[in-house]
Amino acid sequence: MPHVLIVEDSPDELAWMAEVAAGEGWTVATAEALRAARVHLARQQPDVLLTDLQLPDGSGLQLVDDLERPGQTQVIVVTGQASVDSVVQALRAGASDYLLKPLEVPKLQELLRRRSQDGPAPRPPVPSPQQRREAGRFGRLLGASPAMQSLYDQLARVAPTSATVLLIGASGTGKELAAQTVHELSPRRHGPFLAVNCGAISPQLIESELFGHEKGSFTGADRQHVGFFERADGGTLLLDEVTEMPMELQVKLLRVLETGTFVRVGTTKPITTDVRVIGATNRRPDQAVAEGKLREDLYHRLNVFPIRLPTLRERGQDIELLARHFLAELNRQEGTRKTFSPQAIARLYARPWAGNVRELRNCVQRAYILADDVIDGFEAEAPEPPAESGPDVVCIRIGTPLAEVERRVTMATLERCGNVKRRAAEVLGISLKTLYNRLEAYATRDRRRPGGDPGRAPGAQAPGPPRG
Repeated sequence: MPHVLIVEDSPDELAWMAEVAAGEGWTVATAEALRAARVHLARQQPDVLLTDLQLPDGSGLQLVDDLERPGQTQVIVVTGQASVDSVVQALRAGASDYLLKPLEVPKLQELLRRRSQDGPAPRPPVPSPQQRREAGRFGRLLGASPAMQSLYDQLARVAPTSATVLLIGASGTGKELAAQTVHELSPRRHGPFLAVNCGAISPQLIESELFGHEKGSFTGADRQHVGFFERADGGTLLLDEVTEMPMELQVKLLRVLETGTFVRVGTTKPITTDVRVIGATNRRPDQAVAEGKLREDLYHRLNVFPIRLPTLRERGQDIELLARHFLAELNRQEGTRKTFSPQAIARLYARPWAGNVRELRNCVQRAYILADDVIDGFEAEAPEPPAESGPDVVCIRIGTPLAEVERRVTMATLERCGNVKRRAAEVLGISLKTLYNRLEAYATRDRRRPGGDPGRAPGAQAPGPPRG
């Protein structure tokens, strides 16, 4: 029978955790302090060490040094005082999981069952910091700059655990690649990796996409639909642009993170899922909380291990490394041998790269298409049409509903940008898909009421034909 040592200074919590473990078929040893725990470790090394972080006589992480064969014991740290520093401390000490109090009974049962069935989950080989510096890459990410080495270190620390990760970075910095790297270096690497853009799905459909729906649950639901959380069972789910998720749905996401269960649209039967969630956003999450876009309790659940991705401007010589990598890919795909001239490389460093790595890739591809054998320069971006004259001010009465404020600002910005949606999205700090989603919602609302022009502020002229 598998054996677990539970170390917890609260007698009540220790008792119920021991009862749950025994009910799952485990032999159980318990201790309320480090001294008693070390006595148990000397008698028998457990398959799982479940320890509170703060104990009366020290940190539960000190027990890791007392393990005779550390690789054969899964160390799980439980704490009610979560912070980034404590997470990093636990991971560096050798913990494989990090759980927050109050710990749910189903979550503990699931953890013990998985450990009992699978045995020790071998960690995939993670390159050392020296190997990462020499290779100039890590997982799916490419770059040798100090900023990227710091990012690699954080990803290497958190990947083997089950901790929730929040990726924060501007558009084009590689948040999805970072999430895939975390997945591929985790014990879940053989499970599915799925990504969903929360800002690209209409508010009417996003609940069905995430949680699924039953046949006949709403008009047009002619068959059962399995959602992302169900399809990602045993793997990793990336929630990109998580701050764009409707507030009413954030409550249901919070429940999944807390209990590991959800309900399909059109039924009341709970479904259990074992999914590691990675959130991603291109805006400051604390600012999204202040603006009422993100629930504070959900923010704290997602923000267990926040990681900031550096912009391309912060990455120094990575600009040249990435450009040569993209050119090599194009040469390989097309069977060519085009190269950069020294002048072209110098011009790369002179550009601001507001669109980060994605903009650099597009720039290299355009230059590749236009060049014969040697790339000497880079075409400038297509000039933006001049915005119409007028003050950059929208007057809004106090007490105007927030939805109407958002609508007026969005439409005024679009008009000010000459109806160029891509430029308007950049000014508003949202993705192009999110802007399209908003415009579609505005148009739908206007069709439901007689008269009216989508989003036009009082006194505003009708915008011309929209351009992408």
